[in-house]
Amino acid sequence: MKLAQRRQQIDSSGIRKIFDLASKLKNPCNLSIGLPDYDVPEVVKESAIEAIRKGQNRYTLTAGLPALRERIKQLYADRGQPVEDVMIASGTSGALFLAFLALLDPGDQVMLPDPYFVMYKALPRFIGAEPVFVDTYPDFRLRREALEAAWTPRCKMLIVNSPNNPSGAVASEEELRMVAQFADEKGLVVLSDEIYEDFSYDGAAPSLGRFSDPARTIVISGLSKNVAMTGWRLGWVTGPKDFILALSDIQQYSFVCAPSVAQAASFAALDYDMSAVRADYGARRDTIYNGLRDLGYSVARPGGAFYIFPEAPNGDGEAFVRRAIEKELLIVPGKVFSERNTHFRISFASSQEQLRRGLDILGELKREFAGG
Repeated sequence: MKLAQRRQQIDSSGIRKIFDLASKLKNPCNLSIGLPDYDVPEVVKESAIEAIRKGQNRYTLTAGLPALRERIKQLYADRGQPVEDVMIASGTSGALFLAFLALLDPGDQVMLPDPYFVMYKALPRFIGAEPVFVDTYPDFRLRREALEAAWTPRCKMLIVNSPNNPSGAVASEEELRMVAQFADEKGLVVLSDEIYEDFSYDGAAPSLGRFSDPARTIVISGLSKNVAMTGWRLGWVTGPKDFILALSDIQQYSFVCAPSVAQAASFAALDYDMSAVRADYGARRDTIYNGLRDLGYSVARPGGAFYIFPEAPNGDGEAFVRRAIEKELLIVPGKVFSERNTHFRISFASSQEQLRRGLDILGELKREFAGG
């Protein structure tokens, strides 16, 4: 069967080769998984079960349950960040895909701070658009000079992901104000992916939506990470009414609507208190960061999400990860998330015991590669 050319835009070979190596391991220390290590809270499960029993199993309106859309509008209004309109999407990944379809034409360019979530690079290429990369190394901060260096007149959109996957960086208010000013000067649409907003350990993560022009601002978030509803596919998009209407039209001919039961259970999920989880994951962040620093790794302290992005001591992230897997440690090469091959990603969404086991192996690797 001859596949469409767009299939060639997905390059999964790097990570696939790494995990092919891992398939024979009997008891790996897995610090690669990008999802919470706890289950959906019982109150959310019960809400979903009740919705099923009440027959809330049919299609909803394409844009989502009106009461849920209003609830999310209120959520942002309570933060002092009113939004014009909201659409409920099939996860933040579905929201991203629809946003790209609604906004990008062939030949348009999308600015991506590097490192980046893998979909930001792949999905625009499906449409014939082109990613351009904004350097944030070595500390993963947003800088005006890097934005200027990456910008071309073909750039239409700038994506910000804070807290960030894979680095865990949380953009400061100063950075976001600078980004908003830059986007305003260049006439860019800004898309802020805030799916990890509840995992911010040194104070609340500010939203780009507080500082940028509402007429050109999209904010995406959802419930996959904070209440572990990864398989329930529930996200949302906020933005101008004309954009949300276009998004709904495209959703009608693609996803149809977000899962009805997940929408019904979202009210309980939005009420869930994340403070205990946040404190627990903050302690895990400290364990892995302090451990890596004590071992002599070059590493930036993550302010949020549940990832850390150290530099490989041999300067070759892919080779380093391959050796780690031989020692039964599963981590992800930074090349999956970056135009560089110098780093690797660790997920600290794992137990303290597993984190300490991983640090022991990373200590062995650091000694092995010392001076290499």
